[in-house]
Amino acid sequence: CLLKMVKGNIIVPEEILSFCCNGLQGSTSPPRAREPGEREEAPGAMASPSPARNPTEVQMSQLVLPCHTNHRGELSTGQLLKWIDTAACLSAERHAGCPCVTASMDDIYFEHTISVGQVVNIKAKVNRAFNSSMEVGIQVSYEDLCSGKHCSICKAYATFVAQGPLGSKVRLKPLTPQTEEEKIEYSIAAERRRMRLVHKDTLKDLLTRSPQETELETRDGSGAVPAEKTRVESVELVLPPHANHQGNTFGGQIMAWMENVATIAASRLCHAHPTLRAIEMFHFRGPSQVGDRLVLKAIVNNAFKNRWVPMAGVPFPPSPRPSAASSLLSGSMEVGVSAEAYGQEMSVSRRHINSAFMTFVVLDQEGHPRTLPMVAPEPGDGERRYREASARKKIRLDRKYVVSCKQTEVPLSVPWDQSNKVYLSYNNVSALKMLVAKANWALAREKEKVRMYTLEEDKFLSFRIEMSVCVTASRAFSLLSNLRRRHEWDSHYVSAELVQKVDDDDMIYHVVSQKLRHENKPQDFVILASRRKPCSKGDPYVVAFRSVTLPTHPARAEFTRGETLCSGFCIWPESEEMSKVAYYNQAMPGYLNYVTTNVAGLSSDICSTFEACEKFLLKNKEDLISRLQDF
Repeated sequence: CLLKMVKGNIIVPEEILSFCCNGLQGSTSPPRAREPGEREEAPGAMASPSPARNPTEVQMSQLVLPCHTNHRGELSTGQLLKWIDTAACLSAERHAGCPCVTASMDDIYFEHTISVGQVVNIKAKVNRAFNSSMEVGIQVSYEDLCSGKHCSICKAYATFVAQGPLGSKVRLKPLTPQTEEEKIEYSIAAERRRMRLVHKDTLKDLLTRSPQETELETRDGSGAVPAEKTRVESVELVLPPHANHQGNTFGGQIMAWMENVATIAASRLCHAHPTLRAIEMFHFRGPSQVGDRLVLKAIVNNAFKNRWVPMAGVPFPPSPRPSAASSLLSGSMEVGVSAEAYGQEMSVSRRHINSAFMTFVVLDQEGHPRTLPMVAPEPGDGERRYREASARKKIRLDRKYVVSCKQTEVPLSVPWDQSNKVYLSYNNVSALKMLVAKANWALAREKEKVRMYTLEEDKFLSFRIEMSVCVTASRAFSLLSNLRRRHEWDSHYVSAELVQKVDDDDMIYHVVSQKLRHENKPQDFVILASRRKPCSKGDPYVVAFRSVTLPTHPARAEFTRGETLCSGFCIWPESEEMSKVAYYNQAMPGYLNYVTTNVAGLSSDICSTFEACEKFLLKNKEDLISRLQDF
C-alpha cells in the first residue's frame, strides 16, 4: 500500500518507507560474518516449540456490530448460527479436501446472550470421520474486550457429508486423535451417531407407548390463543451471497431465516420479544441452490409450564402455581418451522428442505421467565403437533440431563423407562469410553499375565485390569456380555436374573453378590448392560454397566442395595486368535476398601478373579452352544 502511495505522488515519511522496503525485500545492510565455530541459525530456531495443533481445527473471531444485533443490542441468534455453520464447514472441508454440506445439527442450548461490542470466538474441529460423513464439534464463547471476561455460549455437534463431482459421496480418510480430549470425543462420536439414527423412532415410540402423557389438557377455552393466529409464512430468494462455493445455500443461512420466522410466530403468541433458548436436533433433507425460492413457515405448537432451567447466573424466581381457571402458563413455548424450495416454475412441486423445532422464553427486566398464554391447537394436524411437542419436550429433557451432564453430576441410579432408554444407553457406553480414553493410568501391580492400573482423580479412584487371552475378540465379547454366566468365573456373583431385554444391545439384570466383609447381608444391584460392536477398524468391543432404578425391583430388606456408576469391559483384537481383555471400574465408596487393599498388594483377589476369567474364556471358546447365546 505504501509503495502505491509513493507511485501516486503521496508523500510518505522516509523512515516508514525504509522499514517497509526492508521488511518486504530484506535488510539492505551486509550480512554479519559468523565467528569461527558458529553454526548458521535455522529459520524459526528461536521460536519455542508448541504442541501439534489438530489439522482440522478452525478458529473464528467476530466482533459483534450493531448490524448483527436485535432491538436489545444483543447478537441475533440467526447471525450466530451462520457463523457456527461457516466455521464447522471450513473444518470439515479441511479434513475431506473437497466440498462439504451440512447434514444435521444436534441440540443447541444457548447459555448467555452476547452484546454489541463483544467478540464471539468459535472453535470447530472434526471429532471423527465415518464412511462419507463426519462429526464436527463446535465450541462458542464470548469475550468482553473491556473487562477481559470470557464465557461459554454453547456447544454444538454438526454432521457434514463430503461431496464429489455431481453430488456423489466421497469416502473419507480416517482421523487419528492425538490428545486425551480428542480421543474421548472420537470414541463418543460413534454413540452420538447411533443416537441420531434412532431419533425419529424414539419420538414415535414415546407417542405410541405413552398416549396419556401427551393428551390435550382440559381447558375452558377462555384466554387461550388459537395457534392459527401465530402462523407465519415468508419467502426468501436465494442469491449468490447466500450460497457457498458450490452454489448451494449455506445451511447456516437457512437456519437464520428459520429463526427469523420462528421469532415472529413466538412474538404473536406472547406480544413481546422472545429469547431463543434451544434448537432441537434436526436434519437437512436436501439442498437448495442459487435462484431457488425458499418458503418458510412457522407456528407455535405448544406452551409449557414453568419447568425451564434459567440461564447461567440468573436465579429462577418463585412463582405461584396457576389456578385451574387461569389461562396463563409460565415457562417456554415450542415453535415448529419448515423450509421448502421451488424454482421459477410454480408448477413444479416444492422440495422439503428442513424442519426444526425451537424453544423460546420471554424474559422480564430481571431476566426471569414470564408467564405465557395457553395455546389452543386447531383440530387434526394442530392437535398432532401439540402432542408431539409435549413428547419432544420430554426427549429434550432426557437428552439434556442424561446425555449432556458431566459424569460427576449424574445420579448413580437413574430411573429407567422406555422413553429414555436411548439416552441412558448412550450415557452408559460413553461414560466407559471416557474412562478408557483417560491418559494418566499408572501401573500398580503385575502378576504374571495380569496387569493392574489405577487412575486417581479428584472424586474417583478407578482401576483397570487387563490381559491377553488366546480367544477371538468377538467370542470374548459374547461370553463376557452375558451376566447370567458371570458367576462361573467371578466368585463375588451369586446370581444374575435377566429382568428385561430392552433390545439386542441393552439388557437389565438384577444381580445378587456375596456379603462384603463389613456387611451382614448380601448386596444386590439393578444393572443396565449395554454392549457395542466396533464401529470401525481399531475400535474395541464394549460391554458397559451402570446402575438404574426400576419400580418393579425396589430395594429390599434382605439385601444392601449397591450401585455402580461406571464399569465394564473393552476387548481389542490383537490377531485372529488373540485379544486383549480389559476391565474398568470407578470404585464406589462401599467398594473402595476392597480396591485399595488389592492395589496396595495386601490382597490378590482381583488378579485371581481375572485369572479365573481367562480360564472361563479358554474353556468356552469352542462351546458351540454358547456361540448361539449372545446373553
